Amino acid sequence: MSSNSFTTWRKATYSVGNGNCVEVAADRRIVGIRDTAQHGHGWVLEFSTAAWHAFIEEAKSLLA
Repeated sequence: MSSNSFTTWRKATYSVGNGNCVEVAADRRIVGIRDTAQHGHGWVLEFSTAAWHAFIEEAKSLLA
């Protein structure tokens, strides 16, 4: 999918405005991740929603 395939991109809540930010968008089956520095013209990494949720849960467990 391209960046245009997703309708709503959200910037990470921990972004600090130094250009090192990511955006996330999702539909029912796919979660897309992109670098904000590319202004919608760069690569989009895609994950299944199950893989994304597993990643988030693992990241949370590491921060706990």
